[in-house]
Amino acid sequence: MKNIKPKQNAEQPIADLDLFTQEISGIEPLKQDKIPPQRFSSKYISQSQQKNLTEHNQIKQVTASFIFSDGFEGYFNPDEKMKYVKPGADSHEVKRLRRGDYSPELLLDLHGLKQEEAKHEIAALLHEAHKQHFHCVSIMHGIGKYILKKSVPNWLIQHPYVLGFHQAPAEWGGKSALLVLLDVPDSHKKN
Repeated sequence: MKNIKPKQNAEQPIADLDLFTQEISGIEPLKQDKIPPQRFSSKYISQSQQKNLTEHNQIKQVTASFIFSDGFEGYFNPDEKMKYVKPGADSHEVKRLRRGDYSPELLLDLHGLKQEEAKHEIAALLHEAHKQHFHCVSIMHGIGKYILKKSVPNWLIQHPYVLGFHQAPAEWGGKSALLVLLDVPDSHKKN
């Protein structure tokens, strides 16, 4: 660095300009790096935004295709483990759930979700499981304040794909989870 002694006269601003011009004299301007600036036009949607939008629309469509009612409450014996068998379904299959003969093919964890969010997630899970011909899924509702623990069984018994459910064995969540048996055509069952 140069030792520059400040001048004490009226020509100081001119000297500063000369000094600045002298310091930048060998500098060349930067060349454009050929990266176009991001477009914020509403007409332009990136591929990732398009994918997210498509997934969001599919979830909305699935949840709109089946809406759970909060006004419906089924009767569940408080002295027994949580279980349900759809009228006309084989109760032996639900016993197999209890014994742990079925391993869930999809898992859904509802911890931290509000009731409305949980409804949408359950509807999407049931739709996806039916679409992929999965026979058993697990829904972890947790215990907490018993809000989801009480609501989830009431929602499940309303859904046409649900043949039955049982409180999960300890390895799949115990009292804080349900194993759900879904109606899948016999040709697609995976035992």
